[in-house]
Amino acid sequence: MSARDRILSRIRAARGGASAITEIERARVDSTIRAHALGERPATNWEVLPRFRELCIRMASTYDEVATQADVPEAVARYLREKSLPLQAVAWPSIAKLDWTATGITVEGRPARGDDLVGITGTHLGVAETGTLMLLSGNETYAATSLLPETHIAIVPASRIVATMEDAWARTRDEIGELPRAVNFVSGPSRTADIEGILQIGAHGPFRVHVIVTTAE
Repeated sequence: MSARDRILSRIRAARGGASAITEIERARVDSTIRAHALGERPATNWEVLPRFRELCIRMASTYDEVATQADVPEAVARYLREKSLPLQAVAWPSIAKLDWTATGITVEGRPARGDDLVGITGTHLGVAETGTLMLLSGNETYAATSLLPETHIAIVPASRIVATMEDAWARTRDEIGELPRAVNFVSGPSRTADIEGILQIGAHGPFRVHVIVTTAE
């Protein structure tokens, strides 16, 4: 039982309920969420992939497309060399297992540390309306890999790009059920203008976000 579960169990016990949620209660909550009417949304009379590409670029991400995951290592190598970036990276294990041998890039499947300059991750979903990446933390989907390095490279299957944020949450509920410890949304490089209104890139995270969409997956 996690710390969160223990806290919620004590709250439920203090209110006179059972220490753990029952399946009937869980089904009731799920039914309430699904029956809740969505608020008014803007028109989405655009194609999802072109809109995602446009908004990624507008949010200052760089963008590339390849056919399959097998093409990702060469696309990453091309990007790193064009930007004169280090040819060493950390990645989620699923990405580190790709064939990197011919690229000249050293890729380690582990969470990022403070001295790692390039992090490569997958993506739970992409949101076309805003050019946003949705990432879920987990044992092999390390949040640190997208947050600590100066350069974040994200791999997004075209089939995992949805139109709106509402669509993203609905699909996540259907696929995941209970959310993980952290859900992170990435819309371009980290930035702030808190100090004297001067825009600073990389203030709280990566200086660069490079999105690679696999169009056949």
